Amino acid sequence: MTAVTEAAGTEAHVRSPRPRGGIGQSVRDSLVVAKRNLLRMLRIPEVVIFGLIQPIMFVVLFTYVFGGSINIPGAPSGDARAYREFLMAGIFAQTVTFATAGAGAGIADDMHKGLIDRFRSLPMSRGAVLTGRTLADLVQTALTLVVLAVVALLIGWRSHENIAKVLGGFALLLLLGYAFSWIGALIGLTVRTPEAATSGGLIWLFPLTFISNAFVPVNGMPAFLKHVAEWNPFSATVAGARELFGNTVAGAHRSVTGAWPMEHPVLASVLWSVLIIAVFRTLAVRKYRSAAA
Repeated sequence: MTAVTEAAGTEAHVRSPRPRGGIGQSVRDSLVVAKRNLLRMLRIPEVVIFGLIQPIMFVVLFTYVFGGSINIPGAPSGDARAYREFLMAGIFAQTVTFATAGAGAGIADDMHKGLIDRFRSLPMSRGAVLTGRTLADLVQTALTLVVLAVVALLIGWRSHENIAKVLGGFALLLLLGYAFSWIGALIGLTVRTPEAATSGGLIWLFPLTFISNAFVPVNGMPAFLKHVAEWNPFSATVAGARELFGNTVAGAHRSVTGAWPMEHPVLASVLWSVLIIAVFRTLAVRKYRSAAA
C-alpha cells in the first residue's frame, strides 16, 4: 500500500513539476523563451517585413501629403522641414506602440495552439513565458526603429543634439514600447483567438495615438481634447523624444494647457512607462497563473 502511494505521488510530481525559484532562474528562463521567439521571427521574416511597411508608409504619406499644410507653432508657415522634424518622433512612438497588437496576437496564437500549456508543464518561472515574449518583441521593435531612422534620414529628418541624447530618445521610445507590450500580453491572454487579439490591440491604440501631439500640434484641438492629449502618456513620450532629438522649435510653448507632463516630458514619459509596466505586468502574470491553475 505504501509503495502504491509513493508511486502515485511520484507520478503526480512528474505530471505537475514545480517551478524552480530565484530571480536568477527566472531571468534564465525568460532569456530562453526570448531566444525561442527570436528564432521564430527569423524563420518567418515576412512578419518583420510587413511590420516595417506600415510605418514607412506613414512617414511618406504624412511628410509629402500633409506636411505642406500643417503649421508648427513658432516655425515659418508651410515649413516642410519643421514638420518633418516634428513628425518623426510621433512616427517612432506610433511604431513602438503598434507592436502591442503583434505581441497580443502572438501570445493568443500560442494559447490557441496549446504551446502555453506545454510551457506550464515545465519546471520554469511562471512569469518567464510572458517576460521572454515581451523581450523578443522589444528586440524586433528596436530593429524596426533602426530601419525607420534610416528612412527618416533619407527624407530629410535630422537630429540637433549629441549622440548620447539621441540614444536616450530612442531608449525612451523603446521603454514605452516595452510597457505597452504588457498591455498586449494581457489582451492576448484574455481573448480566445489571434484575430481577436489583433483587433483588441488596435482598437484602443488609434485614439491613443491620434488624440496626442504626435502628428499635429495640440493647439488646434477643442479645449477638452487639449487636456486629454497633453496628459496622454503617448504624448509625453513624443514630446520627450523631440526634446532629446533637438526637434523642438525655439521659443514655442511646451504646453498649451500648463499640463505637467508637457513641461517635464522626459521624466513624465519614464514615470508613465514604469507605471504601465508595474500595473499590466502584474495583471498579465496573474492572468497567466489563474489560467494555469
